[in-house]
Amino acid sequence: MGTLRAEPARTRPDLLAPPVVALLGGWPADTPVQVDEVLVAPIDAELADTAAFCAAYDVGLDAAANCVVVSGKRDGVPRYAACVVLATTRVDVNGVARRQLDVRKASFAPMVEAVELTGMEYGGITPIGLPEQWPILVDSRVVDVPYVIVGSGVRRSKVVIPGRALAALPSAQVIEGLAKSAASA
Repeated sequence: MGTLRAEPARTRPDLLAPPVVALLGGWPADTPVQVDEVLVAPIDAELADTAAFCAAYDVGLDAAANCVVVSGKRDGVPRYAACVVLATTRVDVNGVARRQLDVRKASFAPMVEAVELTGMEYGGITPIGLPEQWPILVDSRVVDVPYVIVGSGVRRSKVVIPGRALAALPSAQVIEGLAKSAASA
């Protein structure tokens, strides 16, 4: 966790977006991870972008994850999904993600749309607390990380969560090959 000072997320709602607080408040008891294993740490909001964050807080890119919203249309109806991949990789948007959405073409959702639909800040979007009807596509490499650092819904903090907990989120699907290495992307 580098130099982060993390504490149980449910004790610090001031560091979380409202949808994240709501999901943590109803954390299922049968999840393989207890709610107090979900941590949050304050950060400088100017350092929320992954590369700057990792450098400033001594966190390896292999322990940081990005959550991006992708979208496409089917029969004129928009479809959305959140893709969670390690910072050392990039989402295969028009391959694996597109097929999971079952659309002809997929792209990153526009910033204004992503913010409005998630209730989260751009640059802080997290898979925790997303709209229930959205699939959460988690690259299989993320699940293998003991603790992964991801957005908190706001830019002024980060969530520290066991990788396996992301696979247990509502609507989560672990997808092999969702991401490509950053070098080949």
